[in-house]
Amino acid sequence: MPINIAIDGPAGAGKSTLARAVAKRLGYIYVDTGALYRAAALFVLERGTDIYNSAAVSALVPMMDIELKYVGGEQRVYLCGENVSGVIRSPEVSKAASVVSAVVAVRQFLFDLQQDIAETNNVVMDGRDIGTVVLPNAQVKIFLTASPEERAQRRYRELRDKGMDIDYKVVLEEVNQRDYNDSHREVAPLKPAADSLIVDTTGLSLADSEELLYKTITDRLAEN
Repeated sequence: MPINIAIDGPAGAGKSTLARAVAKRLGYIYVDTGALYRAAALFVLERGTDIYNSAAVSALVPMMDIELKYVGGEQRVYLCGENVSGVIRSPEVSKAASVVSAVVAVRQFLFDLQQDIAETNNVVMDGRDIGTVVLPNAQVKIFLTASPEERAQRRYRELRDKGMDIDYKVVLEEVNQRDYNDSHREVAPLKPAADSLIVDTTGLSLADSEELLYKTITDRLAEN
């Protein structure tokens, strides 16, 4: 039976970076579900559709062609045959993904894709509702978090390093808004699963955060 590790948490908690690193150490496949929702959001934006119009967004779902491919052990996201792994990381797509991810039709479409991967592979999967909805029977469930201020600072540095001219206060506002959207949506709101282990990386370096997450996971696996 494949081993499934579910990692949930708010925007900017470092889920993708840390989950990817831990998956590599464990020899598991890493699945970044946030990237899938970003790809869906990009599809909607490229067609000029109002992201707040659920019916219009739902109508686009049958045309979405989203794939995860693994090149040299690294995940790549393809939208209609095009590698969009870099494009989907823009602030505009991030904001749209938070809205589009609340659309039931989009969630169901991507839910099926995520479950198919987990049923046949040892995976580390991160997102917003992995432990609560997508992989409720995962052997290990983690809720990875950090203070809003720290998460905003990390995001701010990341964007500045990419050459984007952005104000920290704007990033913090976006983080707080994303937290509110994700935790208050009607479908699969962001919250820890009842049996989740809370991992708070506030004040920790990237290396220390990775070590804490890895130890938390391996300790729980050893108990099972």
